Amino acid sequence: MYAVVIISGKQHRVEKGDKIRVELLGNPEKDKQVAPGASVTFQDVLLLGGEGTAKVGQPQVAGASVTATVVRHAKGPKLWAFKRKRRKGFHKTIGHRQWFSELEITGISG
Repeated sequence: MYAVVIISGKQHRVEKGDKIRVELLGNPEKDKQVAPGASVTFQDVLLLGGEGTAKVGQPQVAGASVTATVVRHAKGPKLWAFKRKRRKGFHKTIGHRQWFSELEITGISG
């Protein structure tokens, strides 16, 4: 059984046992991250499938949910941005590492 679910504003196709990376859950500016090991339930399920027929929501499937366990929070790889203005002698390099949460899907119901 699989589901298409909205997590942090993005759609993910998940199955039980999958590990996915999503944007950081919680608010890091207020130190309100979801602790690793915590269970999280997502109600925004757009599609359920895998058992012959698929259930398509309009916009969500009624009564469906996806549960996941937070495995860890970490930073992704370094991304480089190079800024330059021609004929002005201006150039600088900026690096950025985006925070993410790794989730393990523990169940799909609906």
